[in-house]
Amino acid sequence: MLATVGMAGMLAFSMPAGFAKEGTGAKDVLAISSFSGAFLAARAAEADNDLDSAISYYERALTYQPDNRAIQQSLLLALISQGRFEAALPHAQALKSVPEVERFSRLGLAVDALRKEQFADAENWLKLVLESDLDRLITEVMTAWAKAGQGETEAALADLEKLEGPEWYGLFLRYHRALMAAQKGLDDRAGEEFEALVKAPAAGSAAPDTYMRAAEAYAAWLASRGERDKALAALNESEEFITGRAATEMLRETIRSGGKVEPLIADPRAGAAEILLNIATALNRGGGEPFVKLYLNYALALQPDSDDVLIQLASVAEQQSEPEQAIAYYERIEADSPWRRLAELQTGLNLADLDRHDEAVAFLDAAVAKDPDDMRAYLSLGRVHAVRKDYRAAADVFDRAVARLKDPQREDYAIYYQRGIAYERLKEWDKAEPNFHKALELYPDQPQVLNYLGYSWVDMNIKLEEGLALIRRAVELRPNDGYIVDSLGWAHYRLGSYEEATRELERAVSLRPDDPVLNDHLGDAYWRVGRRLEATFQWSHARDLDPEPDLLAEVEKKLKDGLPKAEVRKLAEAATPETAVTDGSTPAVGDRAAADAPAVQEPAPSSEATGAGAAYVIKPGETLWSIAVDQLGNGERFREILAINPALRRNPDLLRAGQEIRLPE
Repeated sequence: MLATVGMAGMLAFSMPAGFAKEGTGAKDVLAISSFSGAFLAARAAEADNDLDSAISYYERALTYQPDNRAIQQSLLLALISQGRFEAALPHAQALKSVPEVERFSRLGLAVDALRKEQFADAENWLKLVLESDLDRLITEVMTAWAKAGQGETEAALADLEKLEGPEWYGLFLRYHRALMAAQKGLDDRAGEEFEALVKAPAAGSAAPDTYMRAAEAYAAWLASRGERDKALAALNESEEFITGRAATEMLRETIRSGGKVEPLIADPRAGAAEILLNIATALNRGGGEPFVKLYLNYALALQPDSDDVLIQLASVAEQQSEPEQAIAYYERIEADSPWRRLAELQTGLNLADLDRHDEAVAFLDAAVAKDPDDMRAYLSLGRVHAVRKDYRAAADVFDRAVARLKDPQREDYAIYYQRGIAYERLKEWDKAEPNFHKALELYPDQPQVLNYLGYSWVDMNIKLEEGLALIRRAVELRPNDGYIVDSLGWAHYRLGSYEEATRELERAVSLRPDDPVLNDHLGDAYWRVGRRLEATFQWSHARDLDPEPDLLAEVEKKLKDGLPKAEVRKLAEAATPETAVTDGSTPAVGDRAAADAPAVQEPAPSSEATGAGAAYVIKPGETLWSIAVDQLGNGERFREILAINPALRRNPDLLRAGQEIRLPE
C-alpha cells in the first residue's frame, strides 16, 4: 500500500479556528508589530485554510527574522499550495541545502529545471539527503524522465526496472515504463508493459485513479496505432474496476466516433508531471489534502494547461469547501476541451454550494438545453433542487431525463435511482418503487439502490424479509460503508431486534465515527438493551457533532427524557405502510440519497506518521470494530486505532483488504 509521510511542520496546525480575520488586508498585516504576532496570525490563518492571509503574515514575520528557516519553509509550502510557484522559487533556493525540507525545496527547483528543459540540472536537484519511500518513488521516476529528455531512454527504463521498494511501487513503475516506451516509439516494450499492467487490476487497489489512467493511456496508444476495437475492449475491461469514470467515457466516445486520439504523455516534462499527478490522486481523500495540493501544483507548474491537473485541483477545493476556488479552476478549462462540459456542470453545483441557488438552477437549465441528451446535466440540476428540498422540482427534472432515454444503459441507473428518491421524499411510493426496480434492472446489485429500497420497505413495514435481504446484500457488497451497515443495524432496530441492532450499529459507528446520525442510532440501540449510560454518551457525542436542527432537537429531548416504551414489530408481511411504528427515533433513509461514486483507496499511514505499534494488514471484510475486537480484545478500542492512524480519520470507511495500518501497543 502507498505510505504517507509525516505531516509535522506542514500545513496542519493546532491553533484555534477563527483566529485570523476574514479577508485580511494590507492594513491588518502592517498593524502587526512583532514576530510572534505575525507568526501566530499566520498559523491561525493556516488552520482556517486561509493560505492567502497566511502568506501575508509569514512574509511579515520574515521582515523581523529574515533567516528563520521554519518561517521560510512554511511560506514556501503555502506559496506552492496556492499555485504561486514563481514566488516560491527564491525560498526554494534559500532552503536547497536544508535536509529536512529538501523534499519540497529541491523538488521545486527540479520542476523549474524540467519546465525549462534543463534535464541535467533537474537530475542534480532530484538527489536528496533524506527521503521516504514516497519521496524516492517521485525522485527516481522524475529522474528517469529527465534522462529520457537527454535521449537516454534505454538507461531510464533500466533504472525503473531495477528500482526496488514497497509492493505498491509496482503499479507506478510499470505504468511509467509503459509511458516512456510509448513516448520513445518502443512499441513492443510499450505493448508488453501496458498489457501486463491492465491484466492485473488488483495492483490498482493502492491507486485506483492511476490504474484507470494506465488503462486509458493503453487505449489511447492502441487507437493511435489504428487498433480501435482493441482499444475499446481495453476500456471495457477496465470498467470492471471502476464504472462511470468521466475520462473513460470521453475517450471511448472519441474512439467510437473516429476522432483523433492524442497520446497521454507527449514529452518528458509531461511524464514528470504525470508521476506528481499520480501521487496526488493516490493520496487524495485520505486526510492528506495539503500534500495533494502541493503535488498537484508542482504538476501544474510543469503543465499549466493540463485539464487533468485543473480538474483534480478543483476537486480538492470542493473537498475543502472552497467553491469559489473550485469555480476558478473550472473556468481555466478551455471551451474546446473534452472536460469543458464537466467543468460547466460542476460550476453549477458549486454555485449552489455558495447558496446562489437561483443562479445555479439557471446555469444548469442552460446546460440541459445545450445538450438535452446528457444525463449528467439532469443529475446536477436535480441535485440542486434536492438540496433545497424542492423534491417536486427534482422529480420533474428526472421525468424530463427519463423521457429522453430511448435505450437506457447501465450507467443510466442513477437517473431512475434519483427519481425514486425524489418521489419517496414526496411520499408517492407508488411512483418511487418502480424507479428503484428499474435502477436495479439496469445495474443489478448496485449497493446504494439495494440499500435504499430495502430500508424503505422495512421502514414502511412491508416486504420485511425481502427488505432485510436487500440490505444484507448491500452490506456484503460494501462491508466498509458505514451508512449501509447503519441501515442494516437500523432495520434490526425498527424490527425490535435490539441486540443485533446494537452489534451492527457499533460496526457502523466504527466506520463513520464522526457522523451524528449514526451515533444517535447507536445511542437508541444502547438504550433499548439497557446500556443507558452508554446511550447518553452516544447521544451527547451526536449532539457535539453539529447535527441538523431537527436531529439536534430530538437528541436533546432524548438526553433529557430518554426513549419512550418501544412497540416491537414482528418480522412478517404487513398489509399497509400505515402500520409503521414510530418511537421518537430518527429515521435513516434520508441520509442515503447521494448518488453512488467509486471510493478511492487512501494510503496507509507510515510508522513515521504515527509513531505507533505493530503493523497490521487488513483482511477481506474486516472493519475497525472487528479488528479492535479480534486484535485488542475490545471493540471500543477502535478509537485508539483511529488516533494513531491519522489518514483513517477523514474516511475510516475506506478500509481495503491488504491495506496496512498500525495497532496500539
